[in-house]
Amino acid sequence: MTDTTGPLSDSPAFSGLSVDDLDAACTFYEQVLGLRTSAEPTMPGIAHLHLGGGRDVLVYAKGTAHTPASYTALNFPVPDVDAAVAELSGRGVRFLQYDEPPTDPTGVMRTGGPLIVWFTDPAGNVFSVIEQR
Repeated sequence: MTDTTGPLSDSPAFSGLSVDDLDAACTFYEQVLGLRTSAEPTMPGIAHLHLGGGRDVLVYAKGTAHTPASYTALNFPVPDVDAAVAELSGRGVRFLQYDEPPTDPTGVMRTGGPLIVWFTDPAGNVFSVIEQR
């Protein structure tokens, strides 16, 4: 059996993602997605994106050196994807369309797993809304 203890085994790890414009990203997270953000008072160019369950994601400005996450950087589980899509569409979110996996006209992938839809933040990072009942 492998030893599963080490210097990081009890670390309260967190994730982070970069953006090209921190103000635009935080405005989108707050006004469009309805999430809360806060600036890191001791480090300019860094903010915390506050998620459910007391979890935070570190968001940091990288300016022109930013490369968007082309993979799904954040997943938002919801009980009803169609309701979330309707509300977010009304707030201006545009959902991505894919041939593989195939998505319907609203952007929802309805085959081969839970219902899921993808969109990007202003920096081009890919997020998803996934149905979890």
